[in-house]
Formats: sequence, C-alpha cells, structure tokens
Amino acid sequence: MPAWIVRIWEIAVSDEAASTDRHAEPVRPAGVRSVPAAPVAAPAVPAPRSGDDRLATAATDRTAEVSDRGDAVCVIGAGGSGLAAIKNFKQYGFDVDCYERETGVGGAWNWRHERSPVYSSTHLISSKPFTQFPDFPMPDDWPDYPHHSTLLTYFERYADHFGLREHIWFGTEVVKIVPTSDEPTTTWDVTVRGVHGGALKTLRYAAVVVANGHNWAPKLPGYPGLDAFAGTVLHASAYKDAAQVRGKRVLVVGAGNTGCDIAVEAAQQGARCWHSSRRGYWYAPKYAFGRPADQVNDRVLGMGLPLAIRQWLFHATMRMTVGDLTRFGLPAPDHKIYETHPIANSQLVYHVGHGGIVPVPDVERFERNQVVFTDGRTADPEVVVLATGYLPRFEFLAPELYGGDERGRPHLRWQLFGPAHPTLSFAGLVQPDSGIFTIVHWQTELAAAWLRLAESTPERALQWWHRAAEPGRRYSDADVKDSSRHWLEISHWVYLKALQRALTDLTSGKVRA
Repeated sequence: MPAWIVRIWEIAVSDEAASTDRHAEPVRPAGVRSVPAAPVAAPAVPAPRSGDDRLATAATDRTAEVSDRGDAVCVIGAGGSGLAAIKNFKQYGFDVDCYERETGVGGAWNWRHERSPVYSSTHLISSKPFTQFPDFPMPDDWPDYPHHSTLLTYFERYADHFGLREHIWFGTEVVKIVPTSDEPTTTWDVTVRGVHGGALKTLRYAAVVVANGHNWAPKLPGYPGLDAFAGTVLHASAYKDAAQVRGKRVLVVGAGNTGCDIAVEAAQQGARCWHSSRRGYWYAPKYAFGRPADQVNDRVLGMGLPLAIRQWLFHATMRMTVGDLTRFGLPAPDHKIYETHPIANSQLVYHVGHGGIVPVPDVERFERNQVVFTDGRTADPEVVVLATGYLPRFEFLAPELYGGDERGRPHLRWQLFGPAHPTLSFAGLVQPDSGIFTIVHWQTELAAAWLRLAESTPERALQWWHRAAEPGRRYSDADVKDSSRHWLEISHWVYLKALQRALTDLTSGKVRA
C-alpha cells in the first residue's frame, strides 16, 4: 500500500475519542436546555399501564366525542425513536402520551414483538458511539457491536433513567390521525383502541410524532412461478433462528445487510447456500486498521476531504484489502462507494471464498422444484429467504400528510416534518450510513424546540417554518441510487449538520421574514 495512503489512515485512526465526541455531541445551539443528570419528574397525569385499561375507563365517560389533551403531544411507538421523542418533548415541558401496540419498549429491537425483523443472531452494524443517544452513553465494557438483546437492555435502562414508562399506553394501537384544520399549527385528532378489542377513543393533541419504524412492512417481489414453487418461501422478517435453515439447501435473495447475514448463517448451518443479488456491492469489513470501520470513516469525513477523494481512497483501500470481488464470482459494483447503503459484513467474502456461499444473479423465475436465474443457471433450494427489504407504511395517515407519492415514498421537510404541518413529525424515518439514535435525538430535539417556540412566540415559529427546507430534499453529497431501498438514505454527516443549522436558526432569535 502506498505510504501516503497509509499515512491518511494513520491520521484517521489516531484519535478515536475525537471522532466519537464529534459525532455524539454536536454543539448545542444557544437557548436549548442541557439534559439533566437525573430523571425529570413526570407530570401529574393519570397513567394506567395498559391501553385496554385506559379504553375501559374512557368508555364510562361519554360526555364528549373528543377528549382534548390541550398542549400535550402524542407519540406513536415506544421503540428507540419513540423513547427519544418522549424524553425530549418531556424535557421541553410538554405532557406526552405514547401509544405502543406491544407490551414492552424496544420496538424492532425487541424480538418478541410481532413486527420485529430481528433474528436470534442479530448484532449492530454500527458501533457504539454511532448508535447510542448522546445524553445516555453505552457502558465502556460493552462490545463494539452489541447483540440485539444488549440493545434492548439499553433501551429499557434509558426508559427507566428518564422516567418514560409512565407516559406509555401499552397494548394500544393508533387507528386514525386527522388534522383539525389546514393551518400549519393545526392540532390533531388521534383515534386509538386496545389491540385486543375495546371501544374507540379519540383524543386531541397539539402535535403528533410518528415513530412506528420503517422496517416492519415487507417488500415482496413478484417473481413468475413463485406461487407454484414446492419449497418453503419466507420473507426475512419471518426468519428468526438458524434452525429454519439447518441442514437444508437455502437460497437467499437480496444483498443488503440482512441478506448477507442470513447467507452467512445458511453457509454455517445449511447443507448448501446460494446468494442472489441484482447488482454488485462494496462489502466493507466491520473493522479497519484495528478500529470499527464506521469510526475510521468518520475521521476521514472530519478531514474535510472532497467526496471524489474519499471515494477514491476507499476504493483503493478495498482493492488492497478485500480485493477484486469478481474473482469470487460476485458481480462488480455498478456504482461508487456512498451511492448505495453501506454493507458491513466481514464474513460474506470469507464464506464465498471457502465455497460455503455460491453467488448467483437475480432470479428470472421459479419452477415447481427449482429456481432459474437470469444467466440460465438453476438451483434446487428447499428454503428460499427473500431478504428484499421493507417499505415505509403509515396505516393511520392519509398519504398527503407525509407527502406520499404514487409509489408510497414520503417527502418530508428536513426528512422530519410533514410537508404542510410542522406539528406532525416523523422520528427515525431515515436510513443513515451510520447509527440512527444519535440522529433521532437531534430530530426530536428540533421538533420539540419548534413546538415550544410556536407556543411562546408563534410569529417567529411560523417565520422559521416558511423558510423550511423543501419536502423531499436529499441529505447526501453522493449520487444515491433511486430505488425504494434508498428512499430514506442520508449521509449522517450532512444530515446532522443540517439539523444543527436548523436548531441554531430556530433558537438564536435571528429568524426573519
């Protein structure tokens, strides 16, 4: 490797703490309160632990069709994004009601939940500093890439530390959300019910934060002959344990992070594994130069190198470490690094090189006892796992409220606010090239800061809103592929800078018409 490339990497990994601190703690704009060390006392609002209990209580009070919650905020979902929303709105002085259809916190990372896409061997693909909330760091003795059960423990501790559980109505689902006017500062009527039945109840809120996740509604391909295939076909959302592929011939369709993980597991546990992908990807190792790869990448970003130089540097490094992927039978990437969502997997190429995984192209059609690929090859799998991704889905909202186009793609302002109403926000509706929960923290901080300003100085809040970013703006300095998988793709570096500028503008008192 040329000495000057080695020198750049030496600089990149020479100060891990600086990289971690810069990402985890963006400069807080003036006027925004610092986070208290101890949990904030919960407001004096009755808070039964079960949504069914709440609805049963409400059924005895029929004096009004809509229960007005005043300036309270409704949060939908008690996963990581929902918990951050509860905490930040609470710390800005708002009452918060969170509706969670399951019986515990954690969202997608609680694999006991019906809609969780997590399987038993799931680990993070972003390291600790890029996954944790900036005001609640993970313990130093936890591994760089924690197991999903460890992340659930983290969310449970976060909820307990900040006193969030008393704001959550478990076992309650949201049926419908409608604005009460066309004004930007509209309030919202939210209709809920218990997941096991019970009467509908409608409550009015000053604002709504949607945090129901975007990795639970499977995107299913329509391959010819799929219905007639004699083997077992399941989407990756239904894959939970290696026992489902143990000793079997397995075809995994899809080369995202989930597809690569399941292919590796099938290579270890199955009788044979084929891995189908439509295009070539850059398979980055989870460690580079002795550090988690995302931390090294962040240090390179911090150097301020132009995108083209960063792409060249990573291409050169990948060629010198991983090598030419076509030699293993994998297709050559048809794009540059950063133009698709990163694949972080240190084992896929290893198992391809050892014959445990056979790379194949896209599926052309299914027949009763075999699968035919676009290059004419065939395979006879017993199990087919469709790791074909997910689509964002909001069953309780009209598409125009989130700028949904004919394909269902949302178009939000700052990839956070509804296109017409800043009182409607979507926490965590992003697909970053790093961890998500630092980003969600600052998203919900911005949403809470705006709502507080709208209550204290509505003219300033509306002036800021009228200058807001156009719906659908992309937050990446690369030419990201236009596919449903990349609808929500952002560069964490670009996006965090945009959020910080927005917060500074909002809280500085310099907003002008």
